[in-house]
Amino acid sequence: MTDSRGRRWRRSLRRPLVAVAGPALVLGALAVPSASAAPADDVRINEVVTTGDVNDSIELFNKGTATVDVSGWILKDDQNSSKYEIAAGTTLAPGGFRAFDVHSAFGLGSDDQARLYLADGTTLVDSFSWSRHSDPSWSRCPDGTGSFGQAALTLGAANACGGSGQATSPVAWPGSGTVSTADASNVFGEDLSGLYQEGSVLWAAQNSGELWRLVSNGSGGWKPDPASGWSSGKKLHFPTGSGTPDDEAVTVTGSGSSAGVYVATERDGDKSGTSRLSVLRYDVSGTATSLTAAKEWNLTADLPSVDSNSGFEGLTWVPDSALTAAGFKDAATGAAYSPGSYGSHAGGVFFAGVEATGMVYGYVLQDSGAFTRVAAFSTGMAGVMELQWEPQASRLWTVCDDTCSGQHRTFQLSSGSFTLAAVYNRPSGMANYNNEGFSVAPAAECSGGAKPVYWSDDSNDGGHALRKGSISC
Repeated sequence: MTDSRGRRWRRSLRRPLVAVAGPALVLGALAVPSASAAPADDVRINEVVTTGDVNDSIELFNKGTATVDVSGWILKDDQNSSKYEIAAGTTLAPGGFRAFDVHSAFGLGSDDQARLYLADGTTLVDSFSWSRHSDPSWSRCPDGTGSFGQAALTLGAANACGGSGQATSPVAWPGSGTVSTADASNVFGEDLSGLYQEGSVLWAAQNSGELWRLVSNGSGGWKPDPASGWSSGKKLHFPTGSGTPDDEAVTVTGSGSSAGVYVATERDGDKSGTSRLSVLRYDVSGTATSLTAAKEWNLTADLPSVDSNSGFEGLTWVPDSALTAAGFKDAATGAAYSPGSYGSHAGGVFFAGVEATGMVYGYVLQDSGAFTRVAAFSTGMAGVMELQWEPQASRLWTVCDDTCSGQHRTFQLSSGSFTLAAVYNRPSGMANYNNEGFSVAPAAECSGGAKPVYWSDDSNDGGHALRKGSISC
């Protein structure tokens, strides 16, 4: 619903349009020293989102060299009566990003303005005006100093400004164009999503709250493990023993599934209208046909607000050793990643992909239940449906579904950050399926310079949910 100026009132109608104070959603927070006096001129409106699956949001960036305390500062649209007050204790580190979900205070229209004021409400710090909705984001390039243009949504992280050396033109699939089915007819039905191959086992997450353990079917494909209660998949529950996690992705750590299988969920299927962006760990050693999570890391409040059906879709684990060897930079500290500073954790960083924004976020998930965001970057894709770390090539695969015509992108660590390495079209022999899962076989399966890869088709096209292809080793 819009008014005569194109302003979107659909979101604003969720709550009364009143001034708000206190934390609503603060993103991209970095671990910083105590704030000190610094020029207000160092803080800039850096990104604005007015439409799409993410709530109306305004991101600030500190381009200076000192931490700035922005407690009580005020964000407005083009109406002076619209006010969002930044919560007390909010600071911006040098080079830091923070995004604020302002939709509870006002709506950002197609012809509107974002303004930032000091706490007095009259001293203007920065402003940006536009005459059409973001598609999906209005972003400064370079961050903090450049002009605004349309770019990929990157709230809480550096803007997607491109750069020299980035491979952005799609190229042919790096393997055979031939793709075949890898399951029997109508075994899984619809909603099969995330995949992860662990040796001779393929783990599969199904949106209906089920986890599958698959084994070889003897002809190059997979079938449900007939042993230990896995023949029809196992029902998943939250740590309370209740609820139905809408599990979209699955992975294991370097310790293998004996140390737990990790699942990413975007909501509780029993409360489908509410986002619940969580990573859950399950003990899969028993014979029971249902599993209760041993641990949950609920990351919802640390991430941009998205529709309950557009949250986590991909999850993968990258070992600390691979990150430190490549000089990975910790976004929480601004320094080189130091695993020892995070205490007991799973020996690596979990990277999760968000469907609505195409963003990837890296988290250290501590055994205590605490978590720290150590990375955030945009894939430049309309949505991330799967993530896979390939140790053999030290690359991170990001996968989109039929929305992007089955495009795959790979990212590798460069100068401490994940940067775009290649963009691949789907194999020529595969139709534009609604693929939400992708798994790369381990190096041990390389033969003749190639190894298998697998996709899961959420729509079960032609009665098949799993397909097999190959990539170069």
